[in-house]
Amino acid sequence: MRQDFDFNISGKTLTLNISGDFISYDNEELKLRLYSAAEDDKVRQLIVNANQLGQWDSTLAIIIFELKKIALKNQKTFELRNFPQNFERLINLAFSVDRKPVQPDTSSGGFLENVGIWGTKLVAGVHKGFNFIKASGNSFFRSIVGRSFMRGIDLSFALEDCTYKALPIVSLISFMVGLILAFVGAVQLKTFGAQIYVASLVTIGMTRIMGAIMTGIIMAGRTGASYAATIGTMQVNEEVDALKTMGVDPMDFLVSPRMIALIITMPLLTMWSDFMGMLGGGFVGVTMLGIPFQKYWELSIDAISLDNFLVGIFHGLVFGVVIAICGCYYGIFCGRNADSVGSATTKAVVSAIVWMIVMTGIITVCCEVLDI
Repeated sequence: MRQDFDFNISGKTLTLNISGDFISYDNEELKLRLYSAAEDDKVRQLIVNANQLGQWDSTLAIIIFELKKIALKNQKTFELRNFPQNFERLINLAFSVDRKPVQPDTSSGGFLENVGIWGTKLVAGVHKGFNFIKASGNSFFRSIVGRSFMRGIDLSFALEDCTYKALPIVSLISFMVGLILAFVGAVQLKTFGAQIYVASLVTIGMTRIMGAIMTGIIMAGRTGASYAATIGTMQVNEEVDALKTMGVDPMDFLVSPRMIALIITMPLLTMWSDFMGMLGGGFVGVTMLGIPFQKYWELSIDAISLDNFLVGIFHGLVFGVVIAICGCYYGIFCGRNADSVGSATTKAVVSAIVWMIVMTGIITVCCEVLDI
């Protein structure tokens, strides 16, 4: 059926008559004439009649869309006649979307209202956090028994990132912390002529708490931030949604390998940090305090106790869980833009450090009660 497209103006009404098949319509000259006539100030009503319309495609829909846009812009009456019902729904749908961004409500309520809003958000945040921890625990145990979607290659990459790649920065910081502990201790111990006990001070301090804390802070800023940024970027790119669509649990695929990697490596890195801290203290003791190397080594070995060593290792294990959960949590619940990724990374590091300090306090109280 031959396509026919003609229009006429009668008084204040422009009538467009359409007949035939409108597929891949490309008469640009006629369309420009139609739009120009529709914008005429004398025309106050647009009528489109499709009494003999055959097949059609999006080229016709674009013409009708432009006409209706002109009518709405100039406050003119627009009417479709004898069009298929699905065509009218398509045009209405095109104009049903609000393209203006919603302005946030900046009005502030009263004091009680703000307290209520804050309390509601706090409860919702705590509930979401506990649900994530529960889901992480379930995913971890599924991974242990081999019933999760976790891939071995992902675990290998996570272990690689948390082992030898982290050793240089852990070694440097731990060495400097041991050196500082020795300096600070020597200032007071010199008063009593007991600077030889610097070895015991550094050894006990590093093995019991300082080695684990420094390793945790380093890994929170290095690895926890990496987890949040990586998963957050996947959230922005809708890769996490794609995993859910394919039936893959993101907790198994993204969280479990990272959590297992930190649980395995944090105690090992803590032991290495203890050693490097003792080495830093030995550098001060031998080169600046005049303690013979053999004597310093003997005092350090004598000061190491199994209780202190195991408490430090347990701290490292707990810190590994905290860093993994904080990094993955803020990555999974990241927004959909680049700014959200930066915000998620910052929150992951800050939250991990805060919760490590909180867990340190809890463990210290428990050790005091148990006389460890």
